[in-house]
Amino acid sequence: MSKLCIVMYHYTRDLQHSRYPRIKGLDVGLFRRQLTFFKEHFTAVTMEEVMEAVEDGRELPENALLLTFDDGYIDHYTYAFPLLEEMGMQGSFFIPGKTFAEHQLLDVNKIHYILAGADMNSLLADVYERMNYYRGAEFDYLSNETLFEQYAAADRFDTRETVFVKRMLQTALPERVRNSICSDLFERYVGVKEEQLAYELYMTEEQICTMKRHGMFIGLHGYDHYWLGNLPPAQMRADITRALEVMDGLIDHRRWVMNYPYGNYSDEVIGFIRDNGACMGLTTRVDVADIAKDSRFELPRLDCNDFPPKSEEYRRFARKEV
Repeated sequence: MSKLCIVMYHYTRDLQHSRYPRIKGLDVGLFRRQLTFFKEHFTAVTMEEVMEAVEDGRELPENALLLTFDDGYIDHYTYAFPLLEEMGMQGSFFIPGKTFAEHQLLDVNKIHYILAGADMNSLLADVYERMNYYRGAEFDYLSNETLFEQYAAADRFDTRETVFVKRMLQTALPERVRNSICSDLFERYVGVKEEQLAYELYMTEEQICTMKRHGMFIGLHGYDHYWLGNLPPAQMRADITRALEVMDGLIDHRRWVMNYPYGNYSDEVIGFIRDNGACMGLTTRVDVADIAKDSRFELPRLDCNDFPPKSEEYRRFARKEV
């Protein structure tokens, strides 16, 4: 068999009792039920087994399933890791190097918490106001209306307004403008110090090492969580190189797995990671992977919300009923 359901997780926490219950994540109770569903209907495989199948053509079991966790959140250590051990399943954790090397809050997470704390109408007005403020002699970019038409397209989980705010603050605006606007909005809508949230949000290197010792797989997710395919080549190479340096001891530099932040990559990104020891790459393209047909550096994934108890959406993407 060559079919593989790769499941993608981000936040897994006790949402009801968390300080930010509107954050988009999977409640731990639902996570337990989902793992039980997987035990009953799929065969969980390890990343090592998938690597062997990709490299050597070994067959996977029927209804093979691989669990992946993005961004290095403390949720993964306190909630996901114990349940995975209880269920006898491996998780693959992809961690931006900056989260544990510098304990700095990533812009992607500033945006998550801004969206969790703000009314969208108010937030959109604030984003427009700050875009107008920074637009001028030093920073030249298109009008707010033009950018909205270009970037505001609803996706499977977000409204067009939410997608627009994300794209402006993730990649579309100049980096210095994005950083300034994110910090301004974070202070207004979240109300805690960035440093404080960074220490609360991410795993430490010691916790990552503990999971590795217990059989979990650790992979790369960049250093700064950039849109790697949009970066100038030199900056892209520097980000991945720095990630490899801080992940020393956590990965095998001769045979490691890349998970592209935001699912964003390019031929240049693939070429660079291949030349530096990567054997696989994970995307956010929505589909069931077929390791006999898909490029090993462009494997698709399904979101955890595509599976029970959240939904039955995975059946739309499966190439046969499971």
